[in-house]
Amino acid sequence: MDRKFSQKRKLECNRKDERDILTGGFGLKAEEILAGYVKEGERVIPPCEKKLQYEGRIDFEEEEGPVWVFPATYVKLRFRGSALRAVVTNQHGYWGNHMGFILDDKEGRAPLSDSGITVIPIGENLGPGEHELCFFKRQDSCHHVIFHGFIGASDFELLDPPPFPNRRMEVYGDSVSAGEVSEAVECCGQPDPEHNGEFSNSYYSYSWLTARKLGARLHDIAQGGAALLDDTGWYSGGTRGEDGSVSDRYTGMETIYDKLRYHLHFSDAKQWNFELYKPHVVIVAIGQNDSNPEDYMAADYDGDKAAHWRERYGKFLLTLRGLYPQAHIICTTTILGHHSNWDRAIDQVCSELKDPRVHHFLYSKNGCGTPGHIRIPEAEQMAEELSTYIESLGEDIWKTVE
Repeated sequence: MDRKFSQKRKLECNRKDERDILTGGFGLKAEEILAGYVKEGERVIPPCEKKLQYEGRIDFEEEEGPVWVFPATYVKLRFRGSALRAVVTNQHGYWGNHMGFILDDKEGRAPLSDSGITVIPIGENLGPGEHELCFFKRQDSCHHVIFHGFIGASDFELLDPPPFPNRRMEVYGDSVSAGEVSEAVECCGQPDPEHNGEFSNSYYSYSWLTARKLGARLHDIAQGGAALLDDTGWYSGGTRGEDGSVSDRYTGMETIYDKLRYHLHFSDAKQWNFELYKPHVVIVAIGQNDSNPEDYMAADYDGDKAAHWRERYGKFLLTLRGLYPQAHIICTTTILGHHSNWDRAIDQVCSELKDPRVHHFLYSKNGCGTPGHIRIPEAEQMAEELSTYIESLGEDIWKTVE
């Protein structure tokens, strides 16, 4: 690697102006990591390179490179060159972990080591002309990824990225919003097959499908098993005791929603800066994991526990309204089987708020479409219905949010 080039990039990576907060004031150690894998004549593309286009709620503060936690997080680039590799470190939590990529409209999947660095061959013997790559996180916080950068062939040339869409969306959801088990297409309308994470793909979540239909950016704050409240649902983020031990407990969206990182098995929790991304449309798709360990909404709709949930759900919506006063919030669940009283509760809360920017949306097969996770064809149908509903709210919802 050229020493002058390395020193120049380190100076650029060390700047901390406003643009760096958004696109990478980081990467000093990342370049050192890349140097261990570069071959004679190859080009190093560090993560702080300005022509890389990032999307998602990303932690840019680590010198090793940006940390990706949420599904549908990605980096895009346009380039010329005959070969390209990605270099990442995986922090494994559970399931098997894979990265996804779309190179010139062709999709690929790359398995990751449970720990340590994985070098991913994205493309070899690529033809002349321009190429476009989207390298993305397929799964939720079952693992974290540290993105160290790319290594290109000697003829590699990075081009200006395509402009970001003007429309912006954000989704708060569970495994369905993350695209979990979406690729098990032979099991449409059926329970899940045995799997180890290989069928999960955020690219085919209804969340990302909807965003692509609408031509919108997306932050997908989705976690498999997440309910609204802590100590309910199925997601265990782990809680660190005073003695340093980690004990299991269920972690809800009330804890997750404002975090960059929330899985304490990997690191201490980190807060998200909501000033960095202002969505026009917010989807709140929480309410179907909340029946574990007790389905109190089905058993006693007017009982204290059900009333408490509705109160907290209303407060969560008000919190989002405070963060995004100009955004439209669409409350929903999914077609995954659950008791209709949860949708009844959401409808009641939305009606009582009497806020013209808070909406309740139901799919045609809401709560009764499948006993298993949503597969690609089912997610496409959901995305069609949801995008049609969002478009029915009018073009004014996409006006610039200051």
